[in-house]
Amino acid sequence: MMERVAVRVGLLGLLFACVTSAPTNVNRDWDIYSFHINSTVTSRYATTVITSRVANRIDQSKEIEFHVKIPKNAFISKFRMTIEGKTYDGVVKQKEEAQQQYTQAVSRGQSAGIVSSVGRTLEEFKTSVTVAALSKVTFELTYEELLKRRLGKYELLIHARPMQPVADFKIDVYINEHPGINILEIKGGLSTKELANAISKTQTSTEAWVHFYPSKEQQSQCDSCGEEGLNGDLVIVYDVHRKKSIGDLKKSDGYFVHHFAPSDLPRIPKNVVFVIDQSGSMYGRKIQQTREALLKILGDLAEDDHFGLITFDSSVSPWKEELLPANQKNLEAAKTFVQNIRERGATDINAAVLRGTDMLNRHLREGTASLLILLTDGDPTTGETNLETIHKNIKEAIDKKFPLYCLGFGMDVNFEFLEKMALENNGVGRRIYEDSDAALQLQGFYEEVATPLLTDVQMVYLGGANLTQANFSQYYNGSEIVVAGQITDNNIEEFTAEVIAISKSNKVTYSETIPTEEPITARSDSNLQRLWAYLTVKQLLDKEVQLSGNEKETVKKKILDLCLKYGFVTPLTSMVVTKPQGEESQVAHKPKEGETPTESKQNAQINFSQHTLPLPSYPSKKGPYGLRGGYIGSLTPLGGSYFSAKILDGAGITEDIDSEADYMDYDFPHNPTEITIKDIGQLLEGNLPTHSTKMTTTTVSPLIRFLLPAEGQALPLCYDIPVGLSLRLLKDPNNDCSMNGQLGQSDNAGYQKIVLHYRSDQHIDFDTTGITFNNGQNATYFSWSVNINIEKDSVSLILRDKEMDVTMGSTRVIIMLYERDGKVFLWPVLRQRPTGDNISGIMARPPVVYEEVQGTTIKLKIQDKEVDVSRASTVDLSVRSAPTVTCWLTPLQSALQGELADFTVSQL
Repeated sequence: MMERVAVRVGLLGLLFACVTSAPTNVNRDWDIYSFHINSTVTSRYATTVITSRVANRIDQSKEIEFHVKIPKNAFISKFRMTIEGKTYDGVVKQKEEAQQQYTQAVSRGQSAGIVSSVGRTLEEFKTSVTVAALSKVTFELTYEELLKRRLGKYELLIHARPMQPVADFKIDVYINEHPGINILEIKGGLSTKELANAISKTQTSTEAWVHFYPSKEQQSQCDSCGEEGLNGDLVIVYDVHRKKSIGDLKKSDGYFVHHFAPSDLPRIPKNVVFVIDQSGSMYGRKIQQTREALLKILGDLAEDDHFGLITFDSSVSPWKEELLPANQKNLEAAKTFVQNIRERGATDINAAVLRGTDMLNRHLREGTASLLILLTDGDPTTGETNLETIHKNIKEAIDKKFPLYCLGFGMDVNFEFLEKMALENNGVGRRIYEDSDAALQLQGFYEEVATPLLTDVQMVYLGGANLTQANFSQYYNGSEIVVAGQITDNNIEEFTAEVIAISKSNKVTYSETIPTEEPITARSDSNLQRLWAYLTVKQLLDKEVQLSGNEKETVKKKILDLCLKYGFVTPLTSMVVTKPQGEESQVAHKPKEGETPTESKQNAQINFSQHTLPLPSYPSKKGPYGLRGGYIGSLTPLGGSYFSAKILDGAGITEDIDSEADYMDYDFPHNPTEITIKDIGQLLEGNLPTHSTKMTTTTVSPLIRFLLPAEGQALPLCYDIPVGLSLRLLKDPNNDCSMNGQLGQSDNAGYQKIVLHYRSDQHIDFDTTGITFNNGQNATYFSWSVNINIEKDSVSLILRDKEMDVTMGSTRVIIMLYERDGKVFLWPVLRQRPTGDNISGIMARPPVVYEEVQGTTIKLKIQDKEVDVSRASTVDLSVRSAPTVTCWLTPLQSALQGELADFTVSQL
């Protein structure tokens, strides 16, 4: 008996109406009639609730999307949807427990991973639900965060982008700080132009209220606003009075929090060493901005500070062997050194940081504070390259004597490696984003640590238990130390806090005792209790990064227990977003820094044997075969001449079709790869006759999917190229180099051969067995298993871990050898684009700029032309972990702004 198979296809963007992509005219079929953001801040702990109420105005069901952005530092703690009087609450679970639902959703081509990282400071939360005709839905999201004091101020960031003007739009902020509020400012894009008139603020000694109630007309009148309404940030900036050096000590319901930030102290002279990456990948704007920032930082050093400069690539080059005082003569000489920093070579992080550590260890002065600052944009590629060994070496060398701060420049850097190295040595990891203000980011970080006031800070609490971190190596002016804990002894009459620290060479002690007043009992809704839980989880997550084995598992269990109790969505927990019966749940994961969560949604595909050919989207028609106004989903061979398909119609309803039903009866060729594209199109349009017919045949070539990054957009573009072609990857006539590659013969086989030409007589041939260097006279062969490190005449070649890193002048390319699904292939990645004009090739295409066009079908505007696209997914092979990413599937001509013939070559 013939087995019958039906494949369900997730066609993204199929006739759906959502909050983020609907038209803004008055005839829209849904309406956000209320959008409120309410934030309450007490003891610097902010709880923010976003409530969106949406009405479906038409007489058929519609999918409505809720799409907001929240601060990265925040934990989501509640999400609910209310539809027709019934409430559906999100449930926080252990990530592994939620993983099964996540995997099932992805395998069905449905949405998952609905929290994703967006830019520097925000994360994106989105979900959707089908709303019945003429019905309403209320979305409510709650997130919590402890505001961090930087440069003497706290900032509460609220992002608003409802995607349409809203008649009832409100932002309400209430701040209650019992030490008293001494600064209150309103900043951000939503406070500009006409919107400034929509802001009101009221302040007493301990309380403040900020209200932002723009009219529908005003909602299109800010710097980044338009016909789609508000789009920007409202930033509430404030600070509190500090009348006592001991700071602000508060207790409630069995919990306490202590904010310690004295300012009436003399600054401590510092010893600082800057360790600067000048490897080839720092070429261009990165190294220019690094020089600019260092020159400004050197100018800000105090005369009693001592400093050192180390640059590194394949080798380590200190400016001077010893730390020198920051006098005028030394600073001028150091600035000359900085102005002459030039990029070159590989990256020996281990040797560079050890050299900086040695300089500080030989220059420990009494009454000073030492710190080591590393700036790099890459992984260790020479010298010691084992990450765990590097961590061990640095930790043993520093030995808790001073903090190490690791600044990772750009998105290609291994941030987890840098963050762990910093945390293990009492520092922090910070990402520096590649942008026009990168130099200001570097300067801003330095300003945070520029003025140490205390060292060896110990916080002691008599009667306190389950404390958050209570020992700190240094305290800097403008920052704040926060400690929270529990008061578990109901019989104590007084609670005492004591701070012991070193100010220059002097020991200082602060102390305060407060009465407990009455027996203390824990209460689950205490704001201080949630602050304690939040801070405990944050610090345990940092600790977990540093541990391994049983210790790591013990800490993970503590984190998990707290997150499940308090409902926090963290990297170890997930929120299952439940929906009405008949709709699939979604799973919200919190991404780590720099991580793009996997969101897998399938494009319409015809599957023939192992070959995959994406189908275009055709207009909705009701053909003679009973297809109810839908797009075709997927055709799958059943054996012999039969096939089965599943379609998704405009209402999101799936239907099975098979060749034995009344819908159609086609005699497909017995060779499943022989079918014409024209006939497929006619089939989809419903234009072929209903009687059995023999189709004319041609070979359908399988396709390989490529990614093209987008500028300023969350989703990249993707496009397809037939297998087996020889492509021009890169051509740089300015430096007399080019690179071509031949694709494999199947859809998941990448490249089988790549040839890199340099000057007229030199080339490097890469294939899946090895690498051949040819200088025009002699050829040398290496297998992928050896290690190579060659640097000569502005050319650097580094082979390790089956990756060849090639730097030629301003160009840096990595060729990776992959073994996936039983196939071996190559994949090239351009890490540094060559400078100059006339650069061509597929890899030379700059990030594309596009706009999403509002309407009932999905279109993008690229180069002033509207292009039909569909939401798809593919594997990102530019990252060794090869994550699956979501993309806009675009015609090749629109993505590359040229014909395929423009990017093919006759020989490699």
